[in-house]
Amino acid sequence: MTTLESLSTGAQVGAVLPLLTAVVQKPAWSAKYKKVVAVVAALVAGVFAVAADGGWDQFQHGHLTAATLLGVLAASQTSYDLVWKPSKLAPWIEALTTKRTPQQAE
Repeated sequence: MTTLESLSTGAQVGAVLPLLTAVVQKPAWSAKYKKVVAVVAALVAGVFAVAADGGWDQFQHGHLTAATLLGVLAASQTSYDLVWKPSKLAPWIEALTTKRTPQQAE
């Protein structure tokens, strides 16, 4: 695997990650807490992307692992800010997956 392939893998995973993260995030959470959840999700997704693309032995290549992790992080934050948040899709998913109490449903 090359550095470009690592970045490409990271970007692909990161581009859709905000939609998956929106499933667990809640609209009432603070922006800071949502950011922490998003960054942790990006790092976890990056680890899985490295393992899926090159197997666990891929972690021996530090620069390729770092490129994938950074690619996921950068793409997830950028795609959220430029695509998913303005389109209202990620906030809609957050609201859709949030449990409502009977008082909130009325």
